[in-house]
Amino acid sequence: MTLAQAERVKWQGGWQRTSVRSMAVLIPVLALAVLAGRRWSLIDSSADQLGAADRQWLAVAAAAAVMTWICSATAQQGAVVESLPPGRLLATQFAASAANHLLPAGVGGNAVNLRFLLRRGLPPGRSAAALGVRAVAAAVVRVGMLLILLAVFPHALKVDRVTPAGPAHPVLIVSVVAGCAVAGALLLLLAGRVRDRVRTFFGTMVVDVRALHCKSARVAALWGGSLAFPVMHATVLVAVIQALNAPVPVSGVVLAYLFASTAAAWLPAPGGLGSLDAALAFTLVTAGASAVVATSAVLGYRLVTVWLPLIPGVLVLAALMRRRVL
Repeated sequence: MTLAQAERVKWQGGWQRTSVRSMAVLIPVLALAVLAGRRWSLIDSSADQLGAADRQWLAVAAAAAVMTWICSATAQQGAVVESLPPGRLLATQFAASAANHLLPAGVGGNAVNLRFLLRRGLPPGRSAAALGVRAVAAAVVRVGMLLILLAVFPHALKVDRVTPAGPAHPVLIVSVVAGCAVAGALLLLLAGRVRDRVRTFFGTMVVDVRALHCKSARVAALWGGSLAFPVMHATVLVAVIQALNAPVPVSGVVLAYLFASTAAAWLPAPGGLGSLDAALAFTLVTAGASAVVATSAVLGYRLVTVWLPLIPGVLVLAALMRRRVL
């Protein structure tokens, strides 16, 4: 094979991988756009209802959203043996949340945190392992919470509450199936290339986990922050539901959030855009909310956790990069 042919094959392979990643990002977003177009009257009514929501409960939702960044900073400190500067760590989590809503599947947030740890002098392997430790702790806590709440409140969510006029729609099913298929294809494409790196990564992560669990303060920070993070996000959603004066049990709202966020994690859209929105609306209806209330709650949740902090978060990200914190 000539050099030109090799370059052509390499370019074609890169283009194919880029195309698959682009499909993975666009599928849930396009599905949301189609669903929004078909349900525009529902969205319009939901926006009106959100505009009349209780301002005090919305303030509670905003306070819980701020706490999510503190919880994130706590969990990140718990994943590292070395002490990190608290102020810069918190600012980094705020910037990472903005980056997370601009790039798919948590890539933006992980990149910001990785850059921060590298700037603090941690080797690349240990920096990546710290992110892995935090991700594993978050997954374990989220799944554990979901299983415990399902055992305690087995009837909080009921699929038979969903009607054809509600948020459940074939577009949602298609987006979920297609997103999972594309994610599987990505894993197959990358499996051979990253196998050795994954082995090294997990080896480093095991060493770090052992070192971390020798320090009670790090254990408390890692697991406490990982537990508090989804609790605060669920609190945002509960507060929005209360602001709408909707008769939906708190247990159902929390379970709806845990189910929706877990499902949306498999679809690599920026910040869960499309996948989380549709899944959250669906699960809220199964918890007892009407279609209008569920849509209003999703709009309020997104307003507090994404749209209002987005521009300040981008500005903080730019400032951190300018000061070489990142």
